[in-house]
Amino acid sequence: MFHGSSFVANVHKCDISEPLNFGNGKPAIPVLNDRILPKFLESDRVEKTVSRNDIRLKLFSGTANPSLSQETAWCMGLELGKINIKRFADGEIYVQLQESVRGCDVFLLQPTCPPANENLMELLIMIDACRRASAKNITAVIPYFGYARADRKASFMFEFGCRQHLTQGRESIAAKLVANLITEAGANRILACDLHSGQSMGYFDIPVDHVYGQPVILDYLASKTIYSSDLVVVSPDVGGVARARAFAKKLSDAPLAIVDKRHHGHNVAEVMNLIGDVKGKVAVMVDDMIDTAGTIAKGAALLHEEGAREVYACCTHAVFSFYNVVSGMALCGFGKSELTIYTDHLIHICVDIFPLLLGSPPAIERLSSGLFQEVIITNTMPVAEKNYFPQLTVLSVANLLGETIWRVHDDCSVSSIFQ
Repeated sequence: MFHGSSFVANVHKCDISEPLNFGNGKPAIPVLNDRILPKFLESDRVEKTVSRNDIRLKLFSGTANPSLSQETAWCMGLELGKINIKRFADGEIYVQLQESVRGCDVFLLQPTCPPANENLMELLIMIDACRRASAKNITAVIPYFGYARADRKASFMFEFGCRQHLTQGRESIAAKLVANLITEAGANRILACDLHSGQSMGYFDIPVDHVYGQPVILDYLASKTIYSSDLVVVSPDVGGVARARAFAKKLSDAPLAIVDKRHHGHNVAEVMNLIGDVKGKVAVMVDDMIDTAGTIAKGAALLHEEGAREVYACCTHAVFSFYNVVSGMALCGFGKSELTIYTDHLIHICVDIFPLLLGSPPAIERLSSGLFQEVIITNTMPVAEKNYFPQLTVLSVANLLGETIWRVHDDCSVSSIFQ
């Protein structure tokens, strides 16, 4: 709740030190103290029923986000399981578990972030290795679920570069396909964080535990000294209204504003309207992910035009993708058919081979342009150090994932974390 004129969110504060403030563009990362769980994760169950030395729980990490895996294991009081993952010269993936998992409850932490296909295939092979090693239960812990945006067939206008397109029929619903692949590989359960849409849970024929990064972000915002009457939560598009409304309720039922973006036809400039009042207020824009940051940056510019005093951007997944790989490779003489075949592989190696061509992801330039007072993200996906900028704050979801893993292992409620 808000008390007096200071801002205190309707959640308990994490027991973490103040974020580090770097002047060189590195993000502020809260530092955990002595493996103490945040208060919103504390429960009597933790103190009375959990054995933190349970040898039947095994946590293994893929190569997509090893730092998050290591921090999660540290928060749980465990060591990461020993696993050998390597690539052959032809790009094939090899996985070998280097310790027994027979009869164990195995958790595999691997987001399917870019390069999505590479990391997804690695996860599938890890699951298969555990299944063939006689693991009792296999849970795929997927902090970021790639292909989640391909969750339905839809016809609507969208913008790519300076061109507008209308989606057509005969489209794949890739989210369902990926769910089937993970299930058939041998996973018994999914633990995912902030899926793009809740309907994606229904694509799995196995149990799905869906956790939210919202409490972590709310805890951080609770440390800000902002007058309650100045706050307004903003959804950057109509599709995110439900998410923004839930976030606003946690901020002592703060008012809600919506950015409404419409296209009226090909080669016609989009029209952006603001529903709600932001004049003289501190606007907190909330979304599940930031990819190229086009939508959220345009929304922030509109908020400033409408008189917002400050604008904060909050999201769980910082995708920050390179959408200009194909056009860049075309400049190097690759034909259209070659680009179709090799695009995914080029995305995987572009950082090493074409750094001057690619530069930084478009999101970095847009987010650091001065539109935002602060950009608050979590570490569900790794962010390259070269993409840090002064306004960036990275919060850790390791405690959240660690506590959820223990609750799944102990057959305890997960939803009670967020109540």
